[in-house]
Amino acid sequence: MTDRQWCDLLYVLKGEVLKPLPVGLIVDCPWLPGWAGMSILDYLTDDCLWLEANLKAIRQFPDVMFLPGFWAEYGMCTEPAAFGAKCVWPKNDFPFTQKILGDYSEVARLKKPDCRSDGLCPFVIKRLEHTRQAIEDEGYQIRFATSRGPLNIATYLLGHTETFIGVKTNPEEIHQLLQVVTDFIVDWVKYQAALFPTIDGLLVLDDLIGFLGDEDFRAFALPYLKQISQAIEVSVKILHNDCHGLITARYLSEMGFNLFNFSFEHGLAEMKHAVGGGVTLLGNIPPRDVLAQGTPDDVRRSVAKALAPVEDRRRIVLSAGGGTPPGVPTANIEALCQAAVEA
Repeated sequence: MTDRQWCDLLYVLKGEVLKPLPVGLIVDCPWLPGWAGMSILDYLTDDCLWLEANLKAIRQFPDVMFLPGFWAEYGMCTEPAAFGAKCVWPKNDFPFTQKILGDYSEVARLKKPDCRSDGLCPFVIKRLEHTRQAIEDEGYQIRFATSRGPLNIATYLLGHTETFIGVKTNPEEIHQLLQVVTDFIVDWVKYQAALFPTIDGLLVLDDLIGFLGDEDFRAFALPYLKQISQAIEVSVKILHNDCHGLITARYLSEMGFNLFNFSFEHGLAEMKHAVGGGVTLLGNIPPRDVLAQGTPDDVRRSVAKALAPVEDRRRIVLSAGGGTPPGVPTANIEALCQAAVEA
């Protein structure tokens, strides 16, 4: 993000209303490579192509706050790989990992990785170090420390079904797993912040917390996300959960997050009521059906529909209700920006 965009974001977080409403998009390997005309594997393995795609996006859409911006990520492999998870790299599909824990008894053998040396973490850091000057020459800064969330990573290590069953059948082992993962994430975001002094933001992504009921959320999500949120002192703390988000919304302030990207299935007015004061909303256009598969007119109508029931337009950044999906065309992002001007 540029200095101007960063200041605008801070103003919105403080409750100032900007005109036009700001537009922000979470972008990574599902959208950028295809839009920029390259394969996902090329994008993930070539610093020059990765930089080229990101530069193309900021030049094409100078008014969009790309979050986190110049995201040096390897899809869902980034953090699980540090624990020893096998990574699978299709040529033009999303990379994925295979679980490493066969049953709950194996959680006890799990050790906290070293984010300075293990898995793909060093590659993330080196990509940013290698391209930092080019990013800054363009007028942008590395603003965010990033990580997948504790439940997200845990499910890739143990298995999604096994983790959620274990919440009920083996809670002690699940807590042990989540604590090891959380300790790693705390180290990881602290390390990023220490290496890049321009970092003043945190982005944590965990859709899996949306599958928990209230009681389980308070036990298996809240304390761990709170530890991560408190790991670094930064101005912007984003939580992304584009699964069911009303339970998450109630605990954002307690956990320490002040910007929430949530599912398009929750209306802006509904979510403003759920989060209470002090939390900014990042949404809420349907990502696939409208932003990717709709027309520019569909995008404009969706923005109008989303904002219509919202009387108080403070603390809103127009965005997709989730990450930017594959196939979003240039014209639809331009329509989103134009709709923000006309709103």
